[in-house]
Amino acid sequence: MNSIPVIAVLDIGKTNKKLFLFDESYRVVHEKNVRLPETADEDGDACECIHSLRDFVQASLEEAMALPGVDVRAVNISAYGASLVYIDADGRALTPLYNYLKPYPEALREGLYTQYGGKAGFSRQTASPALDSLNSGLQLYRLQAERPALFNQVKYALHLPQYVSYLLTGMPCADITSLGCHTALWDFEKKDYHEWVHGEQLTRVMAPLREAGQVMKGKAGGKEVLTGPGLHDSSAALIPYLMQFREPFALISTGTWCISLNPFNSTPLTAEELEQDCLCYLSYDARPVKASRLFSGFVHEREVARIAEYFNRQPAHYQSVSFVPQLMDRMEAGGDFATRDMAGFRSDVEAYHQLMYDLVTAQYRSTSLVLNGAPVSKIFVDGGFGKNDVFMQMLAAQFPGVAVYAATVPQATALGAALALHSAWQQGPLPEKLIELTFYPDPCTEILG
Repeated sequence: MNSIPVIAVLDIGKTNKKLFLFDESYRVVHEKNVRLPETADEDGDACECIHSLRDFVQASLEEAMALPGVDVRAVNISAYGASLVYIDADGRALTPLYNYLKPYPEALREGLYTQYGGKAGFSRQTASPALDSLNSGLQLYRLQAERPALFNQVKYALHLPQYVSYLLTGMPCADITSLGCHTALWDFEKKDYHEWVHGEQLTRVMAPLREAGQVMKGKAGGKEVLTGPGLHDSSAALIPYLMQFREPFALISTGTWCISLNPFNSTPLTAEELEQDCLCYLSYDARPVKASRLFSGFVHEREVARIAEYFNRQPAHYQSVSFVPQLMDRMEAGGDFATRDMAGFRSDVEAYHQLMYDLVTAQYRSTSLVLNGAPVSKIFVDGGFGKNDVFMQMLAAQFPGVAVYAATVPQATALGAALALHSAWQQGPLPEKLIELTFYPDPCTEILG
């Protein structure tokens, strides 16, 4: 039996670690999904177990290479950002893989900002809101300041996607999407490492920069395989859209965080936008992508539990609630659902509509930040809220001049990483329809205003 050519993608999430095999039409022909145990760093803070992660990478690829009927031609990686692996000259990891939520010393952070022009200018130039350990560059600065003897052993500081690539190739590299995801390392105006990175002589631990589609020779399962440098997951998820659509669009990627991305907005961040949790990513082709963030998925889960408890329902019930236009005249504007009294609602469905109204109102404000000065003709919503009829109907009403779509992209992050290497591993054209769209017309413009 002839083997079909495939590309393997390691999709390293914070919770789940996955491997996908895509055929030449970018259909998933095999997948593996595991959850790895956490460990603790030297301070007792929870963190990723880098040894378990390394074992997963090696074992899952060995398994994939041995599968009958497939020929793994290439490998790429997508992984979460704000995580650095410090390796020595022999490629050994020197520290735990620190959690990006690890508390950060206030004096150290403020000292850095003061030395390099103040927090506002620093954040604007690096397109990174002040997020402590979520700014991975500050993690590097902390290691140098607090553990100088250990820092002197560091040969390279690799972002997580590039560390996984290094495990296969032995070639250290940096990637523009990982550098451009709120790291505080990259100067978006100068298109180079920021002044502070040069000033602290940290460029010595920065690996050579490689383009997203540039492959290296790697080895997996005892076989040679073309290997990409890896991508930051949010930037990877945008690639299928950039490859299929040319007219201006915005993407709202929903999950625990709802991230609005406008790849057609390259205007510099303002101080006001930074204060409202705006930032910029860099796309796989090094274009600035203005973005804004909301913690809506977390809020939705918390408040659904509160509604379900009050009305004696199961939380899963609200996964299938349909939009009821007649309830819109009972919606109260300008509130935070967490402060609303359940006794004020006639039913759980009404309470759920109010929750979604509050979330969509916040989403409108957040998404509008990335549309300012760069309007779009389409808004795509993927992830969990894209499957939520109440959210989608209300969102369409908030943007009456824009076509709003729920977008279904199976494994968008992994697919994006595969597409980034398209020309490196196959000769065929890109499929015409990578994304399935469902249009949501404006249901009640007059009600929502």
